[in-house]
Amino acid sequence: MTEKRKVLGRGLETLLPSRTATQPPIHTSTSGAATAQAQGETVRHIPVELIDHNPYQTRTHVDEVGLAELAASIKTSGVVQPITVRPEANGRFQLIAGERRWLASQRAGKTTVPAIVRHVSNEQAMEMTIIENLQREDLNPLEQARAFERLGREFGLTQEQIAQRTGKDRSTISNFLRLLKLPNEVQAMVERGALSFGHAKALMGLDSPETIQLMAKRAAQLSLSVRQTEKLVTNLIHPPEKVEKQREIDPNVKEAERSMRASLGMAVTIQDKHGKGKVVIEYANLEDFDRLMEALAKAN
Repeated sequence: MTEKRKVLGRGLETLLPSRTATQPPIHTSTSGAATAQAQGETVRHIPVELIDHNPYQTRTHVDEVGLAELAASIKTSGVVQPITVRPEANGRFQLIAGERRWLASQRAGKTTVPAIVRHVSNEQAMEMTIIENLQREDLNPLEQARAFERLGREFGLTQEQIAQRTGKDRSTISNFLRLLKLPNEVQAMVERGALSFGHAKALMGLDSPETIQLMAKRAAQLSLSVRQTEKLVTNLIHPPEKVEKQREIDPNVKEAERSMRASLGMAVTIQDKHGKGKVVIEYANLEDFDRLMEALAKAN
């Protein structure tokens, strides 16, 4: 396993080294802020109203049921894992990681929340937010795609750099970013779970936005698997050749066709179904036609 593939497993410490207890404490005007030592970092109990929303949060949907369960747990046992914040110039704090714990603490009626305070740049704060969500698998494919796109757009990171910092393959980053080129309606289907990332990846093989949208609706309506969707797309791009069904000819009919061809010197086809049908004789020129008419007259 390469170093890059181990990034998520090591957690947020991969991104930033832990601040040790020997560093000077962060001064703030917050009253009654109790402190404690945990894993070499200072954990402060900060009033929830002094914490501002994370502007780099990539999760757009909050599971209300899960949030209510977490609030009930915090009300009984408190917050087990501190959130992570960074100080602002006005004495307030900006949330970096732990949004659900912060929201649940407010719902549980807590006035303070345990937090690790870190001095980090905008880029580091955004990376930490993305990595935390990726570790928890909180993001749907579109949320991940927008997060990767924002890292590249706002901080000028290449796909290779994004891959290194998030522990994913560069090709995976590329596929997520390609989601943002899908029609808006298809993106919405992926975001709400009507289509998976695998379905979307299969649809990316189509060029026309109209065709992509049509196939996306068909895959969702018919509850097609990813493999079935891939086959559907492949058949659209490379239509299978039609295999002509061969006639099943009765041996007696086949012998009659052979005899007539030999006698007339022309192509003869007998179409028979349960003793009824027709005889088709093909002539190449007027001489063949005259010869055919003469043979028919003699038969009479």
